[in-house]
Amino acid sequence: MPRLTALLHACFLLPCLPPSVHAAGHASAHKHAFTDQPRLSAAGPQQLLFPSSNQVPAEPKDATALALPFDPLQELRTALSFMQSEYFAVWLGTWPSGIDWTRAVFNTHLAATTNSLSRALHASSRYGRRVEDTGILDDEINRYFTHNVAYYFGEDAFAIRYQAFDDILWVVLGWLDSINFIRTHSALHSRCPHMTDGDDFERVAWHGEQFIHAFAHRARVFWELTTVGWDTKLCGGGMVWNPRLGPYKNAITNQLFITASVSMYLYFPGDNNTSPYMVHTLNDRLGRFDAEFLNAAIKGYDWLKDVGMTNDQGLYVDGFHVRNWKNGGTKCNDRNEMVYTYNQGVILSGLRGLWESTGNNSYLEDAHELVRNVMKATGWHANDNMPSDSNQWAGLGRRGILEDACDSSGSCNQDGQTFKGIFMHHLSLLCEPLPLRPRVPGKTYCADKQTAFLHRQSCKQYSHWVAHNAQAALWSRDEKGRFGAWWGVRDTDAVAATQLPPRAIDYRNDPDALQEELWLNTKDSDWMESIDQQLGENFQPRTNFPATQLPASNHEQKPNTQGVNDRGRGRTVETQSGGVAVLNALWRLLNNGG
Repeated sequence: MPRLTALLHACFLLPCLPPSVHAAGHASAHKHAFTDQPRLSAAGPQQLLFPSSNQVPAEPKDATALALPFDPLQELRTALSFMQSEYFAVWLGTWPSGIDWTRAVFNTHLAATTNSLSRALHASSRYGRRVEDTGILDDEINRYFTHNVAYYFGEDAFAIRYQAFDDILWVVLGWLDSINFIRTHSALHSRCPHMTDGDDFERVAWHGEQFIHAFAHRARVFWELTTVGWDTKLCGGGMVWNPRLGPYKNAITNQLFITASVSMYLYFPGDNNTSPYMVHTLNDRLGRFDAEFLNAAIKGYDWLKDVGMTNDQGLYVDGFHVRNWKNGGTKCNDRNEMVYTYNQGVILSGLRGLWESTGNNSYLEDAHELVRNVMKATGWHANDNMPSDSNQWAGLGRRGILEDACDSSGSCNQDGQTFKGIFMHHLSLLCEPLPLRPRVPGKTYCADKQTAFLHRQSCKQYSHWVAHNAQAALWSRDEKGRFGAWWGVRDTDAVAATQLPPRAIDYRNDPDALQEELWLNTKDSDWMESIDQQLGENFQPRTNFPATQLPASNHEQKPNTQGVNDRGRGRTVETQSGGVAVLNALWRLLNNGG
C-alpha cells in the first residue's frame, strides 16, 4: 500500500518562511516580486483587511458571533437532497432540465457541498461537533458521489467542446472541484493508519480515488480547448467569448480562464491519457504544477486588471466590443456597462489561487476589495455590519441582499437564474483558511500568522452578510421547499424599479440583443482564422436562449412573496442550486475559522 511520502511529512513540519525566501521560486513567473507588494493591512484609505496592528492580535472572544434562527448544515442537506431528488435523473446521469453549462455548475455545487458534508462528518467524530445522524450523513455523501460519477458519463462532452469558451471552462472547474472532494474525503475518512516500520504510516485509499484520473483528463482536455481563445490582435490580449460572434472580450470568460488556469496549476494531478478528444491538440508535457497553467493565469489577470473593466462602484462590467473591427479597429472601445453577480464571483477563487501560487499579497487585497464592493452594492453597511432599510437599487441588490437585475422583473433565463449561486460558491473558496505551511514546498506559498489572521477576520465579517442572504433565500422557498430566484422580495409594492446604468445591455437575459450588428457572425474575419482551424467547422454558437415569459404557477401562494417567484421561468433547478450554494457558503464561513 502507498506510504505517506516524505514530501507530505515535510509539508506538515515546514513553517511559512519569510517572503524573500519563497519569492525566488516564482520570480520568473510574475512580473512583480513578492517583496515589492504591500502587505495585507488595514492601514491606508481603503482598509482592505482588518484589524490594524503591527502585531498579531489575539482572537476576540466575541468576534462576530452569529446567532442564527436556523441550522445551516441541516438546511444545506435538505436543499441538496431536494435538488438531487427532484431534478437529477440517475439513469441519464444529468439534470435534464438544465443546459450544458448550468449542468457543469450544478456538478460544481454538488461536489463542493459533498465536500462540506465530508468535513462535517469528520468534525463530528474528531472534535465533538454534534451531528445527530452520522450514519445517514455518511450515506448521503456516498449517494451524492455516485451522482457525481454518473454525471461524468452523462455530461455531453462532445457537444460542449463546440460551444463558447465560457461554457467549456465551467467544465474544467467542475471536475477540479470533484477531484478536491475526493482528496478531502479520502484524507479524512480513509481507514485509520496503523504503525509499520517505526514512524511510517500505511493507509487504505478510498474507492473514489479511482476516478481522479478520469476527472483530471476531462479537465485537461477542456482547458486546452480554450487556450486558442486567447487573442492578442484585439485589445492587446484577453479571451474572446464566442468565436462565431463579433469579437467580444467579456469579464466572465477571462475570469474563468484565470481561475481555471491557476486551479489546474494547484489541483491538476497530471495526465498522460491522449484519448479520446482532439488528440492532435493535447500537450503531452502538461503535468502537476506545470508553469504553463500558472503563466496563463498571471497573464490573464494582468490583462483583465489593466483593460478597464470595472465601473465607478468597483464592480466588473460585462465586457468590451471592438468598434470598427471590420475596418482594422483593434481597441476595446465599446464597453457594455451591464453588471452581473457572477462577474464578481469567479475571479475571487482565482485570486486566492494566484496568491497561493506566487506569494503575492496584492492578489488577496484585490479579492477582498471586490467582496466589499459587492456587499456595498447590495445596500450593506460595512461599518455596523447591517443592511440598509432602503428598497432602492444599489447596483447589485437592495437591503443587503444580492440580486441580479432580472430578478425583480421575473425575466431571468437559465443563465441569469444561476448567477448568484456562482458568486457565493467562489466567495466560499476565497475564504478557505490560508495555509500556514506550504502545501507543496517550492511550488506553493503560505501565509504568516498576521496575514492569515487578517484574512480570517475579514471572512468572519462577510459571514454576517452571507447569513443575511441565506436567510432571505430560505424565505423565498415555497411549500414544497423550492427556492425562488429573487431572494430579496418582500412586498413588491414597496420595491423601487431596478435601474440599469446607461449603455448597459442585458444580452444574457435578452436574446434579441444578440441580433444587433455588433454580434454579427465573424466566420470570414482574418483574426479568427487560427481558431477556426483548431475548433473545426462543426462549432455552433449559443444564441438561442430559452423564453422567459412562462405562465405563472396556479398553486396556493403566500402573500407578497411566493407568487412573485413563480413568474417567468419560476422555480427551477437553477434557482435550487443557488439556494444550495449560499447555504454551503454560509456553512463554510462559519466552520472555516472564518
